[in-house]
Order: sequence, then structure tokens, then C-alpha cells
Amino acid sequence: MPAPFYSELLSWYDQHAEPLPWRILPQDRIHTTPNPYYVWLSEIMLQQTQVETVIPYYNRFLSTYPTIQDLANAPLESVMKLWEGLGYYSRCRNLHQTAKQISAQNGQFPPTIEGLMRLSGVGRYTAGAIGSIAFDISAPVLDGNVIRIFARLTDLTDDVTISATKESLWDLAEAWMPQTRPGDYNQALMALGQHICTPRNPKCEMCPIMAHCLAYAHNTQSERPVKQKKSPTPHYDVVAGVIYGDDGRILIAQRPNEGLLGGLWEFAGGKQETGETMPQTLIRELQEELGITVAVDDFIVKVKHAFTHFKITLHAYACHIIAGTPQKLGVQNFAWVTLDELRKYAFGKADRLVIEALLDRKNRLF
Repeated sequence: MPAPFYSELLSWYDQHAEPLPWRILPQDRIHTTPNPYYVWLSEIMLQQTQVETVIPYYNRFLSTYPTIQDLANAPLESVMKLWEGLGYYSRCRNLHQTAKQISAQNGQFPPTIEGLMRLSGVGRYTAGAIGSIAFDISAPVLDGNVIRIFARLTDLTDDVTISATKESLWDLAEAWMPQTRPGDYNQALMALGQHICTPRNPKCEMCPIMAHCLAYAHNTQSERPVKQKKSPTPHYDVVAGVIYGDDGRILIAQRPNEGLLGGLWEFAGGKQETGETMPQTLIRELQEELGITVAVDDFIVKVKHAFTHFKITLHAYACHIIAGTPQKLGVQNFAWVTLDELRKYAFGKADRLVIEALLDRKNRLF
């Protein structure tokens, strides 16, 4: 049985659906069929990323890789560079891997939830979004927006971060899922959470399903959803070496594909241990990662950056090798490059700020 608010929600969506590069508006569906490649690409990019941030990346990707075969045939390094700055880089590696999977299947996406979930980087939520929007499958979605809406609609007092609560919300999402216009219904829920049923100061008086909301009736909107308090975000001091060779080129390293910032390039270094000075940390880390002994020269820049679960302050130093030759001990690869060539490689945000500092130093010198 569809959700009791189904008609009101879809009527609101028909009037207020925001034009997006990957979205087919309700009035255009008669003439246009969703392209599974476009839907999949947008949903992968939208994982943990806001719409406004995604739009320029989505447009650049489609301009560079108009078809999934184009994406599959591209070198991973080029795809990572195009993704640079969008974050959560495992999504990019999964994107490229899935493109190869689909390309090997004559470019056709599996038109079932089970088949979609076998693709790299596609879980229950993403499969539901792709399946409902691209293939008109009656499959639910449950992300932060939908959890918040359902928690307020039912005035849920249970902690939504607990697995059992999430599972009960999935059950509710399944029960409320309509057989007609499932893609529009799911997109309407996402849009409602983004624009109306916001985390703070929800616009209840503008909500098309306000009459069905128990939290609104009980004036508990600001208390829903219930979440356990987060632990303080840990902070780490890390150090990076801008390693200059005798010819003025710089040694950069590529991180292993697995783990944080997997596959990206970096100025090698690592986390400061208790009792170490920054230069001591750098000397130890470069010995462990690249098998080289360095002399640490001048300080370059300090940058701050926040990841999902921790924060860092990165201290970058210029240095040069005094013993050994680079080896792939704790890195996937390494390369000697000029300062201008750094732009060709995909780096994380903190390292890109170091590059900006290096370019600024160069400009001031000349």
C-alpha cells in the first residue's frame, strides 16, 4: 500500500521539481526515457555530497566521457584527475570498475535491484535510487533525508543511528513504496528533505505532507530524528616532504588503492608520533615508505583539513635525499616531476594546498 501522503507529495513534486542535469522532470517523461548511465553517474556522485557541488563535476564527466564505454576505456589516472576535489575517492575507483563491468556486458545496466547491487560501489540505497528512477522498479531509498522525514512523520523516539532502528525504517520504506511513479516518489522524498524538511528550522508551514506529520502535531520537529551524540573529532599532526632532486624536480608518491585517499598522489610523509619533532617524523616516514634518508630543509606551509571522522594539520617541509634511492615500500608508485607537471596528477585537498603554496613561492621569486 503506498504511503498515506503519496498523492500530496507527488502533486508538490510535479509543481516544484528542480531542474537538474540528470533529472527528467515529470512533464517531460512522456517524451524522454531516463538514461541509466546518467542516473548511475549522478547517484554515485551524490553519495555524501551536496547537489550544488556535484553539478559541475557531473557536467564535466559527461562532456569528457559521453558514454559508459568512454569511461571504461579511460585510464584510471585520468578519471581520478577529473574527480579531484569531489572527495570520497573510493567512489571514483568503483565508478571506473563498474564502467568496465557494464562495458563488458554490452553497455547494458542490469534492470533489477539484485543485479544493480552486484556492481562496485552500489549498495541498497543507490540500487533503489537507480532502479526506481531508471527502470521504474518499486524499490525504496533510505538516506539521511528520508530517515529524517520518516522519523518526523512517525514522531520516532528511537535512536536512528542504531542498526535495529534503521532496519525498521527500511521496512517502513518498503511498506510505503508505491507501484506507480516510484522514481518520482523517491526523488520527491529527497527533494522534500533537501528543501523543506531540513535538519534545522524545517519549513513545516510549506510542507505538502504536514497533515500526516506526528512530530508537527506534537511540536517535536526539532527533536527528531533522535541521534546519539558524536564523540569529539580526533585531530592529528602530520608532516609531508617536498623532496627536491638535484635537477630541481620533486618526488611524489602514489597512495595504495585501498584505504584513505586510495590511488591519489601525495607528498610522502605521515602522522607524528608522541615525542617526535616534525623533522624526525618526516625522516622516519620517508625511510619506511620510500627507503630513503633525507635532510630536512626549510618549512613551507601549514594547512588544516577535515576528513569525515578526523581532522589534520599538515606541516610541509622541503627536503633532499642524502642516502638511498626511492623504492615502493609503502607506496603504489612514485614519480619525479617538475612543479608545473604537478597539475597533471590527482591529489587530495591538503596536498593541493601545498602545491598552491609552492606555486606562490615560485611566483614571488620570479
